[in-house]
Amino acid sequence: MPKLRIGIIGAGYIGGLHASILLRDERVELVSVHDVMDEAAGRLASTCNARSAKSATEVVERVDAVYITTPNTKHTELSIAAALAGKHVFCEKPMATNMAEGQAVLDAATKSGAVFQVGHNRRFAPVYTKLKHLLQTTHAPHSAHVKMNRGELQKPEWVGDPNVTGGFLYETTIHMFDMMRFLFGEVTMLQAIGSTHEYPEVDDFSVLLQFASGVHATFASSADASWQFPFERVEVFGHHTTIVTEEMESIVYTEGLAGKPVEHSMDQLAKEEKWGYAQEDKSFIDSIIEGKPPAVTAFDGLKSVELVESCYASVRTGEAVRFDA
Repeated sequence: MPKLRIGIIGAGYIGGLHASILLRDERVELVSVHDVMDEAAGRLASTCNARSAKSATEVVERVDAVYITTPNTKHTELSIAAALAGKHVFCEKPMATNMAEGQAVLDAATKSGAVFQVGHNRRFAPVYTKLKHLLQTTHAPHSAHVKMNRGELQKPEWVGDPNVTGGFLYETTIHMFDMMRFLFGEVTMLQAIGSTHEYPEVDDFSVLLQFASGVHATFASSADASWQFPFERVEVFGHHTTIVTEEMESIVYTEGLAGKPVEHSMDQLAKEEKWGYAQEDKSFIDSIIEGKPPAVTAFDGLKSVELVESCYASVRTGEAVRFDA
């Protein structure tokens, strides 16, 4: 079987990370890289024995599948073009930075019929796959508290520019909106309060959510909270039990009325496995070769965009947003 020809559009950190993982997959060949900064494209292409392309269109024309790893607000146009060209697409999160564009991407992905996967890597992280397993088997949830903070929006500078990110929630926090839906199901109500402190956008959020499953949750996200560990944490409460995650490092849960703690540490794993990047890339290639649906679909990508957009809307209006279950 010939190798899948892979192209990468966006030669920054995340494009390089995916490239390093794909280089170890004998089923694929990295053939083309493009970035608006020629030097960045050249550097990544040279490490992959690939060709530096002069345009995104050139990449799409030369490959079977394309990774979209550009800044957030550039995802929509590139994803649609690749999908409508019949290529398999891996689009880093967020799939889009508003609902209209997100729907356009979903429509293109559906029309294409090729594999379209969104880069919500945390779904594949061992901490969260273990949490999901516990919730589905032995630790039925009734409520949760979730937080995802950043230390700052200064390094790199573009993470503090809404014209590039789409807004703070799209750059970082969208991961946990997707994670909550992954863990607890569809959201039926969301109400948010936000405030502005360090940056020229709303940068601190408190959110209340209800789910069709009956679970309810609180969610906090701040853009300037320092990098104190853990910047990301999920606490789930059930029948005489608590489950706690600390970033992608560990998960601790209690069993029985005595509350005996059980801990699973992921210290032994490399970051690309700990954070789920290696697993999501393997899953994408598996879906192409085996002809099966991707693990994180364009519909999943649209739903996470919907939750972020609704959070911003709730902050603006002071009203709750309700969804059809």
